[in-house]
Amino acid sequence: MRLSRWKKLGLAGGALLILSASSGRAQSGNTDESKRKVKTRVSPVYPELAKRMNIGGKVKIEVVISPDGRVKTTRVVGGHPLLVQVCQDAVREWKFAPAPEETTQIVEFEFRASE
Repeated sequence: MRLSRWKKLGLAGGALLILSASSGRAQSGNTDESKRKVKTRVSPVYPELAKRMNIGGKVKIEVVISPDGRVKTTRVVGGHPLLVQVCQDAVREWKFAPAPEETTQIVEFEFRASE
């Protein structure tokens, strides 16, 4: 049985994903600390389907923060579709330090698939 070029690429990509995944399933949310400090942080829940499929990686969310520290809007900058929604939901619950004006920054989450 011969595999098509796309199937070979898909299998190779899947193998790389599995090999590059670290043990555990910890996730973290990082921001550029030179910008607004996070006062209250909510961690995203690793989706069960993503766990079963051993999907990991980084998710980047652009966050617009109002002067009072509440998250005004979010926009996905990058990440696996199975992971982005939980990250958006979590970051919407974050509270930042007050500032004189509205600011925008990127928040990055990292998911590590189990081996």
